[in-house]
Amino acid sequence: MIFIVMLIGCIIGAIAGMNAPLIPYTYSGYLAIAIIAALDSVFGGITSVLKGNFDLKIFVTGFFGNAILSILLTYLGQKLNVDIYLAAIVVFVGRMFTNLSIIRRYYLDKWANRKVVAKAEAIVEANGEEKKED
Repeated sequence: MIFIVMLIGCIIGAIAGMNAPLIPYTYSGYLAIAIIAALDSVFGGITSVLKGNFDLKIFVTGFFGNAILSILLTYLGQKLNVDIYLAAIVVFVGRMFTNLSIIRRYYLDKWANRKVVAKAEAIVEANGEEKKED
């Protein structure tokens, strides 16, 4: 169910993105860091769904909270003439890769277990047929 909602959200986002106006260069840094923060929350949400401890309130507050905090850090950094947003990018991208590796391992383990179970079922079936022939 969650995956269907995420798929619908991605489709709506893609359609809205194709019809959206061009973002001015002055705001593109803010948008980029907000997108990275939002993607970090999405990957964290997928990871928590796979682990079985997803909470919608935590996801929504983290999604918007991370995006707003990253935008504020970018704004503060520009006012101080310091690239503070780079620290946020390093943290968010690092967490995204960590969550992506958890997701990858989950599906690889699931795929490997499915192959092991299928092989075991084939062996049991073959042994059952041998006993019938005796």
